[in-house]
Amino acid sequence: MIKLPAHYKHILALATPLILSNLTVPLLGAVDTAVVGHLPDPAYIGGVAVGGTIFSFLFWGFGFLKMGTVGFTSQAFGAKNIPEQQAAFLRPMVLALLFGLLLILLQAPLLQLCITLIDGSTEVQQLAFQYSTIRIWSAPIALSNYVIIGWLIGKGEPKLTFILQIIINSVNILLDLVFVIEFEWGVEGVSLATVIAEGVGFAVGLWIILKKSDFFTNTIDWQNVWLRTHILALFTVNRDIFIRTLCLIFAFAYFTRLGAGMGDEILAANAVLMHFLYFSAYGLDGFAHAAEITTGHAKGRNDNKEFREAVKASSAMAFLTAILFVALFYLFGQLIVNLFTDIPDVKSTASSYMYWPIIMPLISIASFQFDGIFIGTTRTADLRNAMIQSLIIFLISTWLLVPIWGNHGLWLAMTIYMAARGITLLRYYPALAASIDHRKTEIKSVDI
Repeated sequence: MIKLPAHYKHILALATPLILSNLTVPLLGAVDTAVVGHLPDPAYIGGVAVGGTIFSFLFWGFGFLKMGTVGFTSQAFGAKNIPEQQAAFLRPMVLALLFGLLLILLQAPLLQLCITLIDGSTEVQQLAFQYSTIRIWSAPIALSNYVIIGWLIGKGEPKLTFILQIIINSVNILLDLVFVIEFEWGVEGVSLATVIAEGVGFAVGLWIILKKSDFFTNTIDWQNVWLRTHILALFTVNRDIFIRTLCLIFAFAYFTRLGAGMGDEILAANAVLMHFLYFSAYGLDGFAHAAEITTGHAKGRNDNKEFREAVKASSAMAFLTAILFVALFYLFGQLIVNLFTDIPDVKSTASSYMYWPIIMPLISIASFQFDGIFIGTTRTADLRNAMIQSLIIFLISTWLLVPIWGNHGLWLAMTIYMAARGITLLRYYPALAASIDHRKTEIKSVDI
């Protein structure tokens, strides 16, 4: 039996529940696709895919609420700074509620713009609009859930994160089956199931924080919560992550748009194949989250040795996990496609492009790991700059490759994009590693 070093065991203990938790997210997306994939028209798959892309853009544009919370919380926890741990939750929670209400107020122009920009057929656009007009009402709760999950991850509570995600996605999957298959509500049922599940998750998440953590064992220092320098630090980090996330979402939305322009069958096939990416991404993200926690703790203690051990252990395990995903996709890829849809043309089209998502886990390891490392240490300006560079590379690739090779060119451009995300961040890593030094006399609990 192989005996792992202590820091490898620690990474595995953190990553395992996070991986299981993360994998419930693409599983939910897979169920969304599968329940409409057995309806008679591929437009239903396209409608859910476009609707999901819209909310990836609208909600994950605020993904900084989760990622920034992880970075600040992990550093405060590493420094054993209880007041800052409390503030790391309260500051972004106020922002989440405000941003969510703003999205509801602006829903009409936002949804119309998003649906227009994704160039699907008239039927796909109509179905996407039906999905979106229901889903938008969950905005304040959905964004608040980002903060709750980010705080639990940063605190180093992967088991509680796993429990919360399991509850949210189990409720969503159950309601998917009831609303779509039993009640025959179509895309509206898929959307309503998500709204209700997010509400359940918000209530359970607050209960977990209030009852199952030490959040209120100390009086909240409200003066520290609203300290000007810390608020500015929050906005600076969130601004950088916001720009980074917009670039990421734009790349995937542009991928969807180019696929939609090739017809409903290509759009539906790409939507099915994208779930391969989602499964591997959320699996690898477990080790990225473990890197966020451990590198954040190391930075809070300003311990370079601990930082490098965290990077090495999380990256090695991520590499082995990526190989596992490649093997699973190679062996069971066609079976997975068949589970998503029984429309012959969609299955045949998806099979033609299968090898692209099969190789993607190995291509994208570095991008996920560096994301976790740079978020945990709140080196968000580097993260932002690298993502902008990667997006430019992706756009150039699509403009050069799609006219020549069609959908194969589109998938090749996506592969190049995932590789570029890791390579561009690699340029900034040496400076990050050098900045963490236990010999420095001035040690700060949070990098502001």
